[in-house]
Amino acid sequence: MKLLIDSFWRAAAYCLHPRVIALSLMPLLLMAVAALGLGYFLWDPALAWVRAGLETQVWLGSVMTWFDSMGIGGLQALLAPLLIVFLAMPVIVIVSLLVVAALMTPAMLNLVAERRFQSLERRHGGSTTAGVFASLGATLMALVALVLSIPLWFVPPLVLILPPLIWGWLTYKVMTYDVLAEHATKEERREIVRRHRSALLGMGVLTGYLGAAPSLLWASGVLFLALAPVLVPVAIWIYTLVFAFSALWFSHYALAALLSLRAERAAMSMQASPAASPATVPEASAGLLPPPLI
Repeated sequence: MKLLIDSFWRAAAYCLHPRVIALSLMPLLLMAVAALGLGYFLWDPALAWVRAGLETQVWLGSVMTWFDSMGIGGLQALLAPLLIVFLAMPVIVIVSLLVVAALMTPAMLNLVAERRFQSLERRHGGSTTAGVFASLGATLMALVALVLSIPLWFVPPLVLILPPLIWGWLTYKVMTYDVLAEHATKEERREIVRRHRSALLGMGVLTGYLGAAPSLLWASGVLFLALAPVLVPVAIWIYTLVFAFSALWFSHYALAALLSLRAERAAMSMQASPAASPATVPEASAGLLPPPLI
């Protein structure tokens, strides 16, 4: 529990770091660049294509005629641009978030390692390829579990428990691998997961609930539609900041657990070999210096 709380407040404090704030704002910058670029190169062809498609819809012409009779003229001219924006924005948002997510975990891990765990040896027990396949496998399992659990959502308490629990498990599986792949061996990673499984799963579930916070903005109904230009960027920024906090929390916790594991094994090794010469002590304790406070 001490390690859990300690890593939590450190992760929260690191969210105020300029590098973290810059990364949390990156999706908004990517969205703006993507929107301007696509608009510059593809807006006119897309607009012509959508308008041509709408003109072939007979029922739509009847609807537009009815709107004209109601005094709402000019709606047909706005329909094609609105449809393009409606279809393009989700794609731009998702791609931007995926790009930042791929960059953010290594960036958060390096930030924690540079500031707290400089002496911790990197033993490279994982690889990017293995991490991708592990993430895809865990994501597929989570999606299957989510679909199978849908009938249980109609039981009032379970709808608030099952989805965060499933996504929490996914977060725990993906984050644990990602933050330990660089520093721990495969055996060390498995031992840390065995010892700290309940705490790591709890961290995943809690960050899952935190990630649901932007959903409150979508639930605002008509008010959301009126304030969409403001609320959409705010919601995306919250999503990214929660992801950064999650990566920081798992990094602090997992690297501290790895440091403790190596110190424990070094102490056991020295106890098992009392005749070892003093010259071997620095080698046995390499990378086990206590980290600074922040």
